[in-house]
Amino acid sequence: MSVCSGMLTITDFINILHRYYKSPLVQIYELEEHKIETWREIYLQYAHNRLISITPDCSLFDAIYSLLKNKIHRLPVIDPVSGNVLHILTHKRILKFLYIFGSTIPKPRFLQRQIGEVRIGTFRQVATVQESASVYDALSIFVERRVSALPVVNEEGKVVALYSRFDVINLAAQKNYNNLNMTMREAIASRACWVEGVIKCYLHETLDTIIERIAKAEVHRLVLVDNDDVVRGIVSLSDLLQALVLSPADICSRSSL
Repeated sequence: MSVCSGMLTITDFINILHRYYKSPLVQIYELEEHKIETWREIYLQYAHNRLISITPDCSLFDAIYSLLKNKIHRLPVIDPVSGNVLHILTHKRILKFLYIFGSTIPKPRFLQRQIGEVRIGTFRQVATVQESASVYDALSIFVERRVSALPVVNEEGKVVALYSRFDVINLAAQKNYNNLNMTMREAIASRACWVEGVIKCYLHETLDTIIERIAKAEVHRLVLVDNDDVVRGIVSLSDLLQALVLSPADICSRSSL
């Protein structure tokens, strides 16, 4: 019988790359030979050690609250008796369920309000990365700003691509993690598998339209742009779940119920 003792995530991998790429103590290519146990005991001491999970008898509200409160993207459902992982809940799966289920009931009026009016998402100090910047620069922004994706912009500020945490896994698959000095333009051009594209939205579009677009496209976020494709904000799955579930329950950033 296998019991879940923890999760190794893309965030952990990014922290490891960012911390040791320029470190004189460890050659970056040596990380490939290291065991997960070594990472857990030595390299991830500064990270969160507690495994956050729920049990099968928890409500969907409990799951959404746990995801947003702890700022995590994957929530394991664990059998309290056996300790086995039964399922992994994500923002995408939950919003997809709410989108499908929501079509069978009357829609709240606020869904017809424009995204620029309700201000759901990030509209200030939006984290972006220049296409001329290095991959290491992007990792630094991931670590410092704790964002899950970066709009890649040109010199005019227009979005040309989206670089997410998932893209970092391609560095391992292509063994490019020892070449983090490559530009974002080069990194994007070298992606070998399908990645989430730039799906946009605009200030005048309604919240209902935004939800439908992100659910159908099965992406994690929309890039809010103006008519010139200049980045003005980000609308993520977390933002939408907060607006649809927690805000109506009068729960925002409180540390506990």
